[in-house]
Amino acid sequence: MRTVEVIVEHAGNNLSAYIEGAPVITVGNNIREIEENMKEAIDLYLEDNPNPCEVLKGEFILKFKIDAATFINYYSSIFTKAALSRITGINERQLWHYAAGVHKPRKQQLEKIQKGINALTEELAAINLL
Repeated sequence: MRTVEVIVEHAGNNLSAYIEGAPVITVGNNIREIEENMKEAIDLYLEDNPNPCEVLKGEFILKFKIDAATFINYYSSIFTKAALSRITGINERQLWHYAAGVHKPRKQQLEKIQKGINALTEELAAINLL
């Protein structure tokens, strides 16, 4: 089964999402809402178009992708730059630059962020409260 990438971006006070090569776009207040709205937008598009664009033909699954600036800004109420610095090993000032769009992280830095997020996710998933 093919994977169709949905690009999620920060859009002022909310998020927006689109699929490259497809006339489908949506907005939402959070990631879950973006996922639901995108699925609904695709369903509506496919209902109205018996011959859809190439990207949305056949069977596929959606993979939601978010850039570093959107991630840092969207989750800023959960992760301070200092906390994100501790879990990623990336200088806090550099994270501020990524969040503001002053610099775009290199592949190595993106991998550090992803590795830190994954490690934290695994650690949190292993916790069982009494």
